[in-house]
Amino acid sequence: MSQNDSFIEEVSEEVRRDRLFLLLKRYGWIGVLLVLLIVGGAAWREYSRAQDRAEAEALGDSILAALETEAPEARVEALGGVEAGSAGGRALLGLLTAAEQASADQPEAAAETLSAIAADGEVPQIYRDIAGFRMLLLQSGTTEANERRTGFEALARAGSPLRLLAEEQIALIEVETGDTEAAIERFQAILADAEVTAGLRQRVSQVIVALGGALDAA
Repeated sequence: MSQNDSFIEEVSEEVRRDRLFLLLKRYGWIGVLLVLLIVGGAAWREYSRAQDRAEAEALGDSILAALETEAPEARVEALGGVEAGSAGGRALLGLLTAAEQASADQPEAAAETLSAIAADGEVPQIYRDIAGFRMLLLQSGTTEANERRTGFEALARAGSPLRLLAEEQIALIEVETGDTEAAIERFQAILADAEVTAGLRQRVSQVIVALGGALDAA
C-alpha cells in the first residue's frame, strides 16, 4: 500500500468516526429513551401483576370472611359490603351474593343481581352465561315456559360450556309443556353427546326411564 493510499484511508476512517460521533451526539438520546422505556415497561408489568395478586387475595379474604357468617341474610349483608375492583371479581362476588339471596328466600333480589351480571359488557362471557343460566332457573315458577326456553336456547349455542346443561333445561321445559316425545329425544341426544359429564348422564338417564323412554336408543 502506497503512502497516499494509507493517508487516504486514515482520513476516511477519521471522517467516519466524526460522522458516527455526530450521529450519536444528535440521536443518541433516542437509544437512551428506548432503554428507559423497556426497563420502565418491565417494571410496570411486574408492579401491575403484584397489584393484581394483592387485589385478588384481598377480595378472596373478604369473601371468605363474609361467608363465615351463619345466617344467609347476614351473609348477603356482609357480601354487600365487599368491594371488587375488576370485572371478573365483581361477577364472582355477584354470583355468590345471588346464591345467598336465593338461600335467604329473596328470589327477586337474586334475579336482579344475576340480571346485572348478565348485562355487564365488561364481565367475561362465561360469567355472564352462568348468571343468565341461574337467573332462568330462578324464574321457573314466575316466567312463561316459552320465554325461559328462548333464554336457554341462547345458552345452548355451539361452543358454550353450558350447552348441554341448557339442553337439559329445554328438555325439562318440554316435559313441563307436555311434549314428552320431544323431551325424550333431546335427553337421548344429550346422552349420545361426547361432552356429556357423568353427573349429567346419570340425571338424564333417570329422567328418560321415568318418562318411559329407552336408554339403548341413545
